Amino acid sequence: MNRIVNIAAYKFAPLTDLRPLRERLLTLCRGWELKGTILLSPEGINLFIAGAADRVELLVAELRSLPGLADLTPKYSETDHQPFARMLVRLKKEIIAFGVPGIDPAKRTSPKLPAAELKRWLDEGRPVTLLDTRNDYEVRLGTFRHALPIGVNHFRDFPAAVRKLPETLKDQPIVMFCTGGIRCEKAGPFMEGEGFRQIYQLDGGILKYFEECGGAHWDGECFVFDQRVGVDPGLHETDSVVCFGCQSPLNEAEQKDPRYVPGRTCPYCFKTPAEQAAEALARR
Repeated sequence: MNRIVNIAAYKFAPLTDLRPLRERLLTLCRGWELKGTILLSPEGINLFIAGAADRVELLVAELRSLPGLADLTPKYSETDHQPFARMLVRLKKEIIAFGVPGIDPAKRTSPKLPAAELKRWLDEGRPVTLLDTRNDYEVRLGTFRHALPIGVNHFRDFPAAVRKLPETLKDQPIVMFCTGGIRCEKAGPFMEGEGFRQIYQLDGGILKYFEECGGAHWDGECFVFDQRVGVDPGLHETDSVVCFGCQSPLNEAEQKDPRYVPGRTCPYCFKTPAEQAAEALARR
């Protein structure tokens, strides 16, 4: 069976004429039998696409021909099945929703730390705070050992969470990370504006770190936004699933919990009969 190539990529660059571009990309991707999602906005592009290797490369070449996207650098992995159900190209105000005006990663971002350099810092035991900028449900599947989760359910909650961090962190080196790097492009400059003086962002995010460094200093797996749910440090699909009831990702151990009922509940949304009755009473 032919392997399916999965790519994830983003680029902050001014884009114009988005509606005709959307129609062109949608037509091309459908013709090439690609599936996934492409987000287009005036600030750039964000995409997760899967399909046959040669067709994926046709799309990459097409995107690199667009002004500002010549150095678009996808991260690659493979699966034995198509992880997306359909092909979507959407127009957005932001390619990653943040809601803070004045932050433009196309003009300035925090310093990027290569994956191999971060591994060297951790191997040496260098004092550094690893800040996980992802949502709590992503962090549950896996994160860097001793990392500090920012503690949010949505990236739009990031600014408020940053303002609750200890003042002592403002003078300490912080390496922030997320799945592919895109959230850190906005999170870094925001934190600098809040007075944090030594901010770095993991270049290429967790997926690039897995690609170059494997699972060194990592515990668990990495949540991904497609039907694979999670990938291990070898970038192979794991056995994690998503709860039908609350959409929480569940690893193998959580699937053995008696509160996990496929198609209904999991440990994070299960309620006892007494809790259900109390909620029903409260709604009256």
